[in-house]
Amino acid sequence: MKVDLVQATTPDGLRLDGALHVAEPCASDAPINAVLCLHGAGSNFYSSLLTDIAPHFVEAGIALLRVNTRGHDGISTSATATGAYRGGAAYEDVDECRYDVRGWIDFLRQQGYERIALLGHSLGAIKAVYSQAFDPHEAIRCVLAVSPARLSHSYFRETPRGSRFFDTHATAKEHVEAGRGGTLMQVIVPIPLVITAAGYVDKYGPEERFNILKFADRVTCPTFYTFGELELQTGIAFVGLPEAIADLPEGKSSREIITLGGADHMYTGVRDVLAERLIAWLRGQRDSDALT
Repeated sequence: MKVDLVQATTPDGLRLDGALHVAEPCASDAPINAVLCLHGAGSNFYSSLLTDIAPHFVEAGIALLRVNTRGHDGISTSATATGAYRGGAAYEDVDECRYDVRGWIDFLRQQGYERIALLGHSLGAIKAVYSQAFDPHEAIRCVLAVSPARLSHSYFRETPRGSRFFDTHATAKEHVEAGRGGTLMQVIVPIPLVITAAGYVDKYGPEERFNILKFADRVTCPTFYTFGELELQTGIAFVGLPEAIADLPEGKSSREIITLGGADHMYTGVRDVLAERLIAWLRGQRDSDALT
């Protein structure tokens, strides 16, 4: 399997790294010819989940591009023409994922790929849905959202860990109001993370800018959601989320949601099954007008 280490530049000038798995020419029966993969919070393009599912797509005749976003790793540095950019999960503004997705789509199109599926895991799944809800691209024919979390201030406050969440948000808000928005905080809820106070308020505040339930129905291409059975039982950001997505207004395109038995958030031990289900869904979209 051929893998090329590649770079792309976002519309706002960041240089990001990735790995392109080139598929051998064959008569693929999928309606797309490349998959663009976004990692989760604090992860990167060489995450084990994305690496493990890549060969399945290549065998199906579909190229796969694993990429860094500006939120890669905990704290990281990206290059720009004017100097270094401080990023990573601690400093990222999730809204800026739109620029990362655009930059990587441009890269794929330069390589001759015009029919692209956008796949994201965890926060990457939120970014995939968010980018196509607010900055859709004609080359993106469908979205594969693997275990997006519910980033909901109101929901977190009602969970068993709600008091801890409320106290953490209050502390972050105090920092922001005092002009200390760049203060790094070690937080536990909703997940263990180092993040700036301003980033915590933006990501988990009452405005709920990145609550997938507020924009999933805006996506205009078919979307396939997967969740792990185990994460739905234990993860406060996942309990009841498939049902909540299913209850959203029908929207502008189709949505399908599945749960994989025995799967945790990282799909440990069932990644082959995950890849097979994703590819099977793609093949099932051959007759969809949205993917042609």
